Amino acid sequence: MRKLGLVCKTKKRFRVKTTDSDHDFMIAPNLLKQDFYASAPNQVYVGDITYIPTKEGWLYLAVVIDLFSRKVVGWSMDARMKTSLVNDALLMAIKQRQPQEGLVWHTDRDSQYASDSHRKLLPKRRQI
Repeated sequence: MRKLGLVCKTKKRFRVKTTDSDHDFMIAPNLLKQDFYASAPNQVYVGDITYIPTKEGWLYLAVVIDLFSRKVVGWSMDARMKTSLVNDALLMAIKQRQPQEGLVWHTDRDSQYASDSHRKLLPKRRQI
């Protein structure tokens, strides 16, 4: 190939951008500061979104994890990454676990988590 001057043309790998922190929603302060520890159940929940490639396209998965047990306590899947994806996951966790006032909810700065509809799910809980 080199003698003939041939080169391989490679495709740039497709990457899905999942974090959208370039938005106008209010960002809550980071109270955990990388201290991912809880001394009892239902004190601190963390959440995130991941994507799964399928033959039919991307499948988005939102999870809620209790930091004490590291157990998934809520989840939701959808073909689109909308606010309802993370809302459904958090509502599942709240319904199943019934956390008391003072729950700390830690996520990244995605627009889904910073949206008004998501923040309204936590009126008596601290979102960070």
